[in-house]
Amino acid sequence: IEFELDMEITADARVEDVIINYEAEVEEEVEEIFTIVEDQPTPIGGMSTFYQYIGKNIRYPQAARRLNVSGLVFLSFVVEKDGTLTDVKVVKGIGAGCDLEAVRVLNSAPDWSPGKQRGRAVRVYMTVPIRFILAGGD
Repeated sequence: IEFELDMEITADARVEDVIINYEAEVEEEVEEIFTIVEDQPTPIGGMSTFYQYIGKNIRYPQAARRLNVSGLVFLSFVVEKDGTLTDVKVVKGIGAGCDLEAVRVLNSAPDWSPGKQRGRAVRVYMTVPIRFILAGGD
């Protein structure tokens, strides 16, 4: 808003209607994805239930068996406001099909309890490790 205050006023001066034209600032709701929140997202039933689900549903890839590949696959994902898991990505993998299998299982995992910031559900980045270990007789 600009005002020009350097003007001459006389008895004959007429005041015109002052119209201030401004656009109301609309606060755009940004879908921020948090990394740290007051209440972290958790799998329904807890992490032990989550890892039991992973253990029951993961299939050791044949290529990894043949090559004797084992180790940790780290996955990042977003827990949405409704608890669904999206944007699953491999942060650090071990290859031989293990990375793809870990992503497949996490994409089909049950919903989580969403993270909360100031009492409302928010989107939160999470990272979990999934361990691939070949059993001795396998």
